[in-house]
Amino acid sequence: MTSSADSPAPPKTSLWRHRDFRRYLTGQTASVAGSSITQMALPVLAVLHLDATTAQVAWLTFLGQLPPALLALHAGALADRHSKRQLMITGDLVSAAALATVPVAAALDTLTLTQLMIVAAVQGAASVLHDAAAISLLPALVDRSLIQRSNSRVGALFAVAATGGSNLGAALTAALGPARALLGDVASYLISATCTARIQATEPMRARTDRGRLREEIGEGLRYVRGEPSLRTLTLVNATTSFALGLLNTLWALYLLRTLEMSATAFGVVLGLGALGAAAGALAAPALARRYGPGPMMTTALAITPLTQIPLLLASPGLRWQITIAAALFGQLSCAGAAGTTQRSIRQIITTRGMQARMQAVSTWLTSGARPVAALLAGGLGTWIGVRPALAAGTFLLLVPLLVFANSPLRALRQMPDPTARPSPAAPPVQSPPAPRTVPPEVPEATQPEDAWPNRSHGGDAP
Repeated sequence: MTSSADSPAPPKTSLWRHRDFRRYLTGQTASVAGSSITQMALPVLAVLHLDATTAQVAWLTFLGQLPPALLALHAGALADRHSKRQLMITGDLVSAAALATVPVAAALDTLTLTQLMIVAAVQGAASVLHDAAAISLLPALVDRSLIQRSNSRVGALFAVAATGGSNLGAALTAALGPARALLGDVASYLISATCTARIQATEPMRARTDRGRLREEIGEGLRYVRGEPSLRTLTLVNATTSFALGLLNTLWALYLLRTLEMSATAFGVVLGLGALGAAAGALAAPALARRYGPGPMMTTALAITPLTQIPLLLASPGLRWQITIAAALFGQLSCAGAAGTTQRSIRQIITTRGMQARMQAVSTWLTSGARPVAALLAGGLGTWIGVRPALAAGTFLLLVPLLVFANSPLRALRQMPDPTARPSPAAPPVQSPPAPRTVPPEVPEATQPEDAWPNRSHGGDAP
């Protein structure tokens, strides 16, 4: 039994007064801040201290992103079976232990790129387990009608945490060196595990007698997403966006640090200032969706995103270009925050509770599967044709998700799906009846079964 204070917050309740939501948000926000420290410090450690080549940077990225591609579907099925809090805590503790070996090895002067690659792979696997559980725990804490508001708050705080983490990472790297700066991320994992352990809400879990073989449950998740047009479209948009950004992000640090000659401090500040855009976009998402409609708003965001890469391609060393790149990154992440919050809310509203983790796992599997392939492609292109031309190729790839979304009925979606009209929990993925005129026929206004809920991740599921 849980107290009323810890039960899913009703529509009229302030999210900030709900203890379990606050505990969840505190832990995950700390984890995002810590991950931003690592995202800032690790490239500096590899590029400037271990003299990593373009190919080695690509392999480091590849190994860190491979576990989600291999394990996401299994982790999603496990999260629908077992205690999500226990899975989250386990993932946090494993990540903390793996990452702590880096400053220890650096202090002993035994740190190598091989160790960094192993740590990246272990940490990636643990994060898959954590994120699959965290994705499906959040909607169990709040009423379905609060999902968009919750995602807006979560997205904004995560963006602020990412900004603070990047700036803190820059400061720690300057003061302690990049290896010891990673201790900040170790501490964030421990905070996340502690906050998760204090969540008291009862988790809805399936009865053991309802559980089939893991492979069968994974197949159910794949068929569910494939059979629902809105989920299928949004998942494909996420996957194609992830591939393009995977190519760009693999070369981003190398390009800024080496080609544009940014200092480690300037690199962290640029990332931190740019990340404020994600907070602005996430906070503005509900109002923008109400005013312009979710479909037109997401179409516009996807159209603006490739344009924000142009300053990067034209840049040269110097403070003026550093400011320009930070402004462009702010715009890109504003679009990502607004579109990501909205598409995530749509998926959560129209998906049944029993399929939440598996639905998200399919998206994670495809988006994560795209990233290591993109990382290897980035390494090859960066080596063969140069880093700047490879970044231009990635920019053109950002047009693909725009074309996918613009050619789907979702582009005309004028309002969020109705969270109050829901069929029975036992209903399978269904063929939607004709929807109101404000929603395209292929987009179910509220035709999914009653238990629809889910997301958070260190990387998120783009855009």
